[in-house]
Amino acid sequence: MLNKRNWFLILSCVIWALVFLGPYLRNINDMNEMARTRMIGEWVFLSIFFILFLVNIFLLVPRLLFNGKQSQYATIVVVILIIVTAIDIIIHQGLRPPNGPGIGNHVNDVRQGSLLGTLLNNIITGILIIGTGTAFKLHEKWGNEEKLRKDAEKEQLKTNLALLRHQVSPHFFMNTLNNIHTLIEIDATKAQDAVERLSVLMRYLLYDSAQNTIKLKKEIEFIHSFISLMQLRHSDEVEVTTIIPEEIPDANIPPMLFISLIENAFKHGTCYPLKSYIHFELQLEQASLRCIIKNSKHPGKGHSQGEYSGIGLENIKESLQLLYQNDCQLDIFDKENEFEVHLRLPV
Repeated sequence: MLNKRNWFLILSCVIWALVFLGPYLRNINDMNEMARTRMIGEWVFLSIFFILFLVNIFLLVPRLLFNGKQSQYATIVVVILIIVTAIDIIIHQGLRPPNGPGIGNHVNDVRQGSLLGTLLNNIITGILIIGTGTAFKLHEKWGNEEKLRKDAEKEQLKTNLALLRHQVSPHFFMNTLNNIHTLIEIDATKAQDAVERLSVLMRYLLYDSAQNTIKLKKEIEFIHSFISLMQLRHSDEVEVTTIIPEEIPDANIPPMLFISLIENAFKHGTCYPLKSYIHFELQLEQASLRCIIKNSKHPGKGHSQGEYSGIGLENIKESLQLLYQNDCQLDIFDKENEFEVHLRLPV
């Protein structure tokens, strides 16, 4: 597939071919000796500017303009234009018949022998030709830098997602194992279920979260396991509500999108021995998935967005922006007694 650079080179070749064809078409009906001489003069004139065009885009712009040598670039361009003008005047004076006017007809002033007209014509033509090539090279450079910027953003996204995937604290696993150890003596069945939940969570973190996307159903299974294990720590003082649609669409989403928000809800929404609540809800809306997370707030416990966000809500916003551009929505409602997050994603 042709890139922008190749398209520009092909288009330039076509345009220059048509430009060189112009003198022939203008003289095709009057191909006498004077017409042929005039046509050759025009081709020589065009060849000089064609060479100038190539030198500018392949030599001057990359080596001078893009390396911070703008003054040298401008000086060389001015000198070249002066040289080109001098060569053009010499060529057309040389092609002038002994007792006739100049016959190079690229501008009327040249045919009339006007040095000022030749100078102005060549400067304007040269500026247009150089400007066109320079504009393309600048656009190409901007495109390459934009691509590098996006690649860097993708790498940053991978880092952010890696942080999200490792957001589940080692303390969580240690506390969960201690809770399971206690349950073994109290309720062996419940302890067995907790071990299975922990196994699901570990398998997800080790294997599934390394993929770029994952089935929504598997993400929900992970959330169920995570919430169930978190409830082992908080037992009766935290009321947990989970609302999930019965029919889950066969859709893929990036892994670990919800877990940091859920973990923050448990971290900042509970305050022993006060009664607390965590609410997690998924809603399917045509081609989108809405996640609603609510948690209680308690006086005296810090809940600023910076404290509340764990690795930072700004990082989550940036990751969502890189993943979905403007095709997602994150709304945060920091109320007096409740913290609420709404996240809408396309599915």
